[in-house]
Amino acid sequence: MTTYRNRSLAVALSAAAVATALTATVAPAAHAGTGGPEVPTLDWTSCGPAGQECAQLPVPLDYRDPDGPSLTLAVTRLRSENPDKRRGVLLAIPGGPGGSGVGLLKEKGDALRKEMAGAYDIVGLDPRGTGGSTRASCELTPDDRRLVNLRSWPGPGGDISENTARSRRIAEACHRNGGATLRSFTTLNEARDIDLFRQALGEDKLSAWGVSYGTYAGAVYAQLYPQHTDRWVLDSNDDPNPSRVGRGWLANAGQGTDDRFPDFAAWASDPAREAKGLRLAERAEDVRPLVLGLAAKLDAAPRQTTTAGVPLTGNMLRQALQLALMSDDSFPMMARLVKQAQDPKATPVLPGPLAGSLDDQDVAVMFGVVCNDVGWPTRVSSYEQAVAADRVRHPLTAGMPVNVTPCTFWQDAPAEKPARITADGPSNVLLVQNRRDPASPYSGALNLRRALGDRARMVTVDHGGHEVYLANGNPCADRTVTTFLTTGQRPEDSVCPS
Repeated sequence: MTTYRNRSLAVALSAAAVATALTATVAPAAHAGTGGPEVPTLDWTSCGPAGQECAQLPVPLDYRDPDGPSLTLAVTRLRSENPDKRRGVLLAIPGGPGGSGVGLLKEKGDALRKEMAGAYDIVGLDPRGTGGSTRASCELTPDDRRLVNLRSWPGPGGDISENTARSRRIAEACHRNGGATLRSFTTLNEARDIDLFRQALGEDKLSAWGVSYGTYAGAVYAQLYPQHTDRWVLDSNDDPNPSRVGRGWLANAGQGTDDRFPDFAAWASDPAREAKGLRLAERAEDVRPLVLGLAAKLDAAPRQTTTAGVPLTGNMLRQALQLALMSDDSFPMMARLVKQAQDPKATPVLPGPLAGSLDDQDVAVMFGVVCNDVGWPTRVSSYEQAVAADRVRHPLTAGMPVNVTPCTFWQDAPAEKPARITADGPSNVLLVQNRRDPASPYSGALNLRRALGDRARMVTVDHGGHEVYLANGNPCADRTVTTFLTTGQRPEDSVCPS
C-alpha cells in the first residue's frame, strides 16, 4: 500500500472538525515579492525515462518565518515535446495526504503527454512529508501501522475501547517524535509550497489536474491564489466544509460504500463469474447479506491465513471490501477472499495491503495533515454514540467512518484556520466525478460544486470507483478533460454515460 495515491488509507485518515468559528477564509502567508522567501533556482537533472527531470525545491518550514529553517521538496518536470504549441505549465496534484507528485508523473506522465500534445510542461512535486521530500516519523510499532488498525474499525458489537487506546498511543508518539517538521504538514502549506514552485518555474499562472485529496489542495490553492490559476481540473472531489474537512470525508465513506456496493454485487452475481469460481450468489440482492454474515462469523471466529500471525477477522474482510470498491479491477480479489473464507479447507490469502504494515513516514504525513488542518472533537462518548448510530445506518462500514482516531488526541492544536472555499475568483474550474465513488462520494463533490458557484462546472460520470481522468476508461470524461485543458472549451454541468 505504498502507491502514489495511498487512496484507501487516506480516506480513513482524512479528518477535521470543530465549530463554525473555524470557518474563516485564510489569507496567503507572505511569499516571494512581498517579504516572503527568496525564489529559489531549480537545478534540473535527468531522473527517469522519456525525458523526466527532477530538482530540489527549498521551502520555509514556517512561512511566517521565511528566513528561518527550511525543508526540501522533490519536484519533477516533463518538458513539452512541441515547444511551438506550448501554452504553459500543467501541475499534477497527487492524492493522499501522502501521495507523491513525482510518482504520479512516473505513472501517468506518458498518458498526459499524449493527451496534451505539447500544450504544457507537465510538473509535479512531492508535498512535504512524502516521497523524496523532507519527511517525519512517529516511530510507531508495526502493529500500530497495520491498515486494519490505522482505520478505526470498532470491535465486535461496536466497542471502541481498543480504538481509543491505540489512537491515544499514536497521537502521543507523533507528538513526541514528529517535531516541528510534522507540525508543518498542512494543506495550507502545500498550497504555499505550490505557489513558491510556480515562482521558481518563472510562471505567472499554473494549470492543474488534482486527484482525490489533491482536489482539496487544489481548491485551497485556487482560493488563496486565484490570480495564478489558468485551467483547473479537480478529479474525484472532497467536501470542502471547513468545519469538518477530512473528518467529513471519512464520515461520508459510509454512504459512499453503500452507493458503490451494488456494482460489486452485480458483478459477483453475474453468471460470467462462474467459470473462475468467483460467483458469490445467484442474485445481486443476496451478496450484501452474504458479506455481512461472513464478517459477523469472522468476528466470532477469525481464520488463520497464509500470513503468519495475521488472521482474517471480520474487520479484515470489511477492510478488504473498502480496497475492492475503489476499482472494478479489484472485484476478483474480494470475491476470491470471500470464497476462501467460506471454505473450511482453504487458507485465505490476504491482499498485500492487509498482510503487512505501512511505512512509518507515510503514516506520519497522513495523520499530520488531517490532524493539523483543523481540530477534532475530544469527547470519547460522542464517538461511542456516533458509532452506535452509524453501525445501524451503514452496516458495511460498521461504524468505522465516525469513530475515534489519533486526531481526537492530537496534542498540537491547528496553527491556522482552514480555508473556506468560495465563489470568489475566475470561472476556470472543471470538476469531474464518478457518481458512485466510495472514497470521495458524489454528495461531497456536490458540496464543492456549490461552494465554487459560477467559478466551476461539473461533469458527473455514471460510473463506480475512485478517480476519473485516465483511470476508468470513460471516453466522454477523458475527452472532456483533455479538451478543456488543451482548448479552454468547458462544458456546462453535464453527465457522461457509463
